[in-house]
Amino acid sequence: MTQVRAVERILRAYPTVEGAGVHLHRAFGSYEVPQFDPFLMLDDFRAPRPEDYLAGFPTHPHRGIETVTYMLKGFVEHADSMGNAGIVNAGDIQWMTAGSGIVHSEMPKPVNGQMGGFQLWVNLPRSHKMMDPRYQEITQTQIPIVSPNTGVTVRVIAGSAGGITGPVRDIVADPEYLDVTMDRSAAFSQPVKEGYTAFAYVIAGEGTFDTREGHRVYNRDLVLFGDGSSVTARSSAKGFRFLFFSGKPIHEPVAWRGPIVMNTADELRVAFREYADGTFIKTKA
Repeated sequence: MTQVRAVERILRAYPTVEGAGVHLHRAFGSYEVPQFDPFLMLDDFRAPRPEDYLAGFPTHPHRGIETVTYMLKGFVEHADSMGNAGIVNAGDIQWMTAGSGIVHSEMPKPVNGQMGGFQLWVNLPRSHKMMDPRYQEITQTQIPIVSPNTGVTVRVIAGSAGGITGPVRDIVADPEYLDVTMDRSAAFSQPVKEGYTAFAYVIAGEGTFDTREGHRVYNRDLVLFGDGSSVTARSSAKGFRFLFFSGKPIHEPVAWRGPIVMNTADELRVAFREYADGTFIKTKA
């Protein structure tokens, strides 16, 4: 029997400043650990004014996590310690596994005066904290679009929807990442593995999840679901668009300082000491 997940908590994204002065909205972060395990943070950097984001995110390290950048408008220029450099354009996704350590920069740029996207942080379990760094860079044309119900379209980034599997594969958290757009008064249902963390982040319009009309949510609302085997949504007369995520919890201690997330305070001290003395980046023997 299908058990629809109830809305457990609704959070409102709050303004904050990161990087060299990027004004963004944080849907959740360190204050909410471990409610979103294995996810650590979701930042919404849609911004109308270039002065809010052009300073970007200059060179900084990561270890022990994965960062997932999804662009809606404009692009992000990136370069890193592995010699990679490129652009994440509108509609593209970059799934970066920092693992043992990577140093990179990310600089948002507008196109026709518009820029906006999201960055999700995903924790790595102890067994994979020091894995080799890697990227999965997926262009807009590589992300399949399905229509599982009338008036519903889904961009399948990771996981499956409507019988189609997304291009991001082999991720430890076994994640789903869907971009769901619903016409007015449409309905949508998505199966979710029981015991997995699941949440949605509204990016346009308004609608409801589960069966309680009082849980209507709007742009920049984040919805954390209780356990169950499916999630349902219904759009209002204004339509509805949201990002949907699920993943397998790690259930391990989290030691987090800035861009590095490990299991213990000692591991954090080692990471920052290595960054200071130039031994942060690990190379294969």
